[in-house]
Amino acid sequence: MFGSTVLEVAVGLTFCYATVALIVSTVQEALASALKMRARGLLEGIKSMLNDPNFNAMARTVYAHALVNPHGNPAQPAQDHVGTKPSYIKPEHFAIALIDAVQTIPGDYDQLGRDIDAIADPQIKSALQSIYQRAGGDMARFHASVESWFDSAMERVSAVYKRRSMMISVLLSLLLAALFNIDSIHLFRTLWAHPSLAAQIGAAPDTLNPQALQMLWALPIGWERFPPVLDRQFALSVAGWMLTASTALFGAPFWFDLMKRTVQIRGTGPKP
Repeated sequence: MFGSTVLEVAVGLTFCYATVALIVSTVQEALASALKMRARGLLEGIKSMLNDPNFNAMARTVYAHALVNPHGNPAQPAQDHVGTKPSYIKPEHFAIALIDAVQTIPGDYDQLGRDIDAIADPQIKSALQSIYQRAGGDMARFHASVESWFDSAMERVSAVYKRRSMMISVLLSLLLAALFNIDSIHLFRTLWAHPSLAAQIGAAPDTLNPQALQMLWALPIGWERFPPVLDRQFALSVAGWMLTASTALFGAPFWFDLMKRTVQIRGTGPKP
């Protein structure tokens, strides 16, 4: 009995957290797409990489290249509207665009060196001079080194984007937990006292379908009285919301995997 209760509580909690994480990730993806968050992050990263915070020098020239921004308007190659800017740039395309922006005679490696020396920005000039010297006269090697430089810069951009995404996930989870009163403390206590509430749960949701939402609402969540009384119980509920929101840090894939394992373990044992 004790073992079956533990399993039912584990199934109920992991299912709840997996569904919340799925809802949050879906909303977050919709927000990222609507607000062009990836395009904005990429633009900010390239502006920082090319030391062009005002977007009126090298970064603007690179974004005007057809390989970097094929959806741009040729009549206004440096337009500032984020909706026309890409969310992803291939390293080889960036390298070609940057080299084309610098060199005055395509294919002339010696002239490329002189063009690099003529760059006004000391930061970009120093970086490209270092790459140029290490390439040793090999244009293909120079091209590959520019790609590596771009990859390193994009790793930092990805790290910043992940931190922002994690913060947004936690805030969305906290909002969701407060709106629908998904209190982890109350959920645990109720499932421990009534493990049969989680007996109908059989698998983690792969998509937000009516069946998954129906199983979620079968759990002890939601408001019994609104607005709540601001007392000790409400403070405990806030702590439960924060605990629910913290589960978003693990991500939906973690809870899906844990849910499948928990259900599998329950399936191999005796029925409660």
